[in-house]
Amino acid sequence: MRSSRAASSVSTPAQMSRRGLQTITLGSADGSTQAEFVPGANMVCCSLRYHGLEFLDPGDGIAAYAERGRTMGIPLLHPWANRLEGVEYCAAGRRVVLPRDQAVIAVDESGLPIHGVIPRRMRWHVAALARHALVSVLNWRTPELLELFPFEHELRLEVTIERGRLEVVTTLRATGREPVPVAFGYHPYLRIPGVDRDAWQVTFAESERLLLDERMIPTGRRVPLSRRSLRLGDRGFDDAFAALSVPAQFRVAGGGLALTADFLDGFRYAQDFTPPAAGFICFEPMAAPTNALNSGDGLTVVQPGGEYRSAFAISIADSVGGGAQEGST
Repeated sequence: MRSSRAASSVSTPAQMSRRGLQTITLGSADGSTQAEFVPGANMVCCSLRYHGLEFLDPGDGIAAYAERGRTMGIPLLHPWANRLEGVEYCAAGRRVVLPRDQAVIAVDESGLPIHGVIPRRMRWHVAALARHALVSVLNWRTPELLELFPFEHELRLEVTIERGRLEVVTTLRATGREPVPVAFGYHPYLRIPGVDRDAWQVTFAESERLLLDERMIPTGRRVPLSRRSLRLGDRGFDDAFAALSVPAQFRVAGGGLALTADFLDGFRYAQDFTPPAAGFICFEPMAAPTNALNSGDGLTVVQPGGEYRSAFAISIADSVGGGAQEGST
């Protein structure tokens, strides 16, 4: 993708509005695959379609995500993924006390801050756009953002789409005078349309499982896990993983279709998540483990002028390796 393609070319891909929020739809050259993004809702990918079939769970919708942090689709979790152990953290030499205000920070059922800043507060600028790709930039330097994460930086999001494949590259650049801790992640809500989860076969990458306390915070203990595959059925998961290989691969297959999440670069940690009755499963790429802004475990700190690059891809195919057929369920 040529970054010199200016924002004036934004009219090239399809655009529409959902609940008053502009969306941008990218498409593969052969027309088989489309992905939809919402700049006004933290550039969430709210739809991934292959031959007209939807492979992302819509959750409570885009408005609930933008206003309340109710995750759906493929959201970016920034400046931290998953939970913090309390309403304050200490990272890269700075202590931060977060406001107890759910209009600013979402919380879990125990009241712990979760998944970073409320999405509508993160304002992205589309820097380059083509039919099959986009580049978008978030400048973290406004007072309202620095109050919550006092580390000036830039996030650059590069998305490309081709037949049956969406790739997302995220680069954090430290633009201020202080180093920046890196703890972001993504939360893809994947589903196999038209196939009951009882028939889903799930494959997990080789890793180490992080043992969690009752608040879902890592205890520091780890258990080695080999690559394994199982039938999902009525199982529920909410587990944390470390020591992922690069690349690492997670997969869910059923009904002749397969969804693969490849963690290509910069993601050595992950979370899986699916409640027992949910119609989705999440394989979450993470740059650092849960609560790393407090524990410091696995936390990368980018020096001024430096960068941190990460990449993951979601691929759709038939379960024996070919392309999915139009109308398959």
